[in-house]
Amino acid sequence: MKRPSPFRTLPRLAAVLLACGLLTACGKTMDNSVAPTELGKDTYCALDGMLLGDYPGPKAQIHYAGQPEPEFFCDTMEMFSIYLKPEQARKVAAIYVQDLDKTTWEEPKGAWIDAKTAFYVVGSKKRAAMGPTLPSFGTREGAQKFAAAEGGKVLAFSEVTPEMARLDGGALHDQRM
Repeated sequence: MKRPSPFRTLPRLAAVLLACGLLTACGKTMDNSVAPTELGKDTYCALDGMLLGDYPGPKAQIHYAGQPEPEFFCDTMEMFSIYLKPEQARKVAAIYVQDLDKTTWEEPKGAWIDAKTAFYVVGSKKRAAMGPTLPSFGTREGAQKFAAAEGGKVLAFSEVTPEMARLDGGALHDQRM
């Protein structure tokens, strides 16, 4: 039996290694094994200490690699403001938001979905705990229905920019103050 030349198997091996490397790079910031954490009565916002259960609108959570508990946010605007900052250096294991297709605005419970697969409404008249927010939906159709009723534009996660996630609500540029 003749053994195959090692030079014939090298291109195959290189292709397999390249594919593995690309797959690893694609999962660099998200770890699908990290499950969302449910809110408790004493769950507070990582930015301002507010109790999340006291306010309407979808909440968010970021799970950082090497950190046992996630950081929770009053709304998706706060989550984006942290995640999209250029100085954000911590490795993100997972990000979850609440799916308004499956829970209510007034008292959102559970319905956690991967934030990177969600659709967001930018510029709606609906307000959350800290003012303007980016309502999150599991389907584009749900987001479009919300935008038709409350105003705004539907965007995917990757289309949200740091300028859209400003926490000052535009107050710094309000000349009427």
